[in-house]
Amino acid sequence: MSSLKECLNAIVPQDEAWRDKAMDHIHDLTMPRWALGRVLEIAVDLAGMTRTLDLKTKRKTILLFAGDHGVVAEGVSPQPQSVTVQMLQNFSRGGGAISVLASSVGANVKLIDIGVNADTSGIANVLNRKIAFGTRDMFLEPAMTREEAIRSLEIGIEMAERFSDETDVFATGEMGIGNTTPSSAIVTVLSHDIDPRAYVGRGAGLEPERLRHKAEVIQHAIERNAPDPEDPIDILSKVGGFEIAGIAGAILGAAKLRKPVVIDGFISTAGALIAHALVPESAEYMILAHSSVERGHVRMAEILGKKALLNLDLRLGEGTGAALAMPLLDAASAIMREMSTFSSAGVTEEGL
Repeated sequence: MSSLKECLNAIVPQDEAWRDKAMDHIHDLTMPRWALGRVLEIAVDLAGMTRTLDLKTKRKTILLFAGDHGVVAEGVSPQPQSVTVQMLQNFSRGGGAISVLASSVGANVKLIDIGVNADTSGIANVLNRKIAFGTRDMFLEPAMTREEAIRSLEIGIEMAERFSDETDVFATGEMGIGNTTPSSAIVTVLSHDIDPRAYVGRGAGLEPERLRHKAEVIQHAIERNAPDPEDPIDILSKVGGFEIAGIAGAILGAAKLRKPVVIDGFISTAGALIAHALVPESAEYMILAHSSVERGHVRMAEILGKKALLNLDLRLGEGTGAALAMPLLDAASAIMREMSTFSSAGVTEEGL
């Protein structure tokens, strides 16, 4: 397994020469110039990431990290923390939304306990990489130690490396009651702000009158713990979550491996923000699946310089949005690999 430092040092940008080759090939395809729009943008990105025009997307792996949050004690979620392990059990039986959607697009879901506040040893198909039984209450103290934050990142890297040989495309997923709270805190800090109200949403269904309380909890946590906006590991340790750190590590691992990683919704994008803050070039391997209804997601996309592929009013998480976006990568691959060129088809390009 790579250390965090080794992984960070190994990440390089997309290859511009392969992007140019993809553009040249696309311009020779039997259709008007750039007629398939953003599908072709995906194709160019995939070529730049993987250094080939033989784009492969069939083998899909969703890395779903599960963890709990001490800040739930402050009443920031309408659901009890026990739902995290219950949903992990549901996923393991194939009964969750992510289980169904992943199956529909041919993706494998890897369930990873990185910080669930329960014993998950008896749950089938769950990889135990538990750092602790949930984070601490960031309202009262830092969510984790710096060492725990680094270890969580390295577990994410480990998961990307472990499943690399069987994966063409990675995607991120998560489960953790209360995890919109640390996600809102992360985007607040990285926006160099202390007022989180612009970045706080309803999460799993919080009533509007309780949003103010949630924002106050986040603001207090930021003021009390004083995370350094220039130090992403400090942000993770002060106001983050184990599953968010795992996602960040998985993204970094995918970037090191030069494999695309489809980013799910609000919580996954919080992990993407941490990865980007550690190595800006890692964003060149990210594909933002969808635009979440969570208020802070627009700001997250701005920081990453990304435009979401889908806008379906999703707010579930789990990796569901990433699964829904994956067929667009398959389409980009098929166009590049199977569509005729003007020269091969004997079609004139004049007038197109």
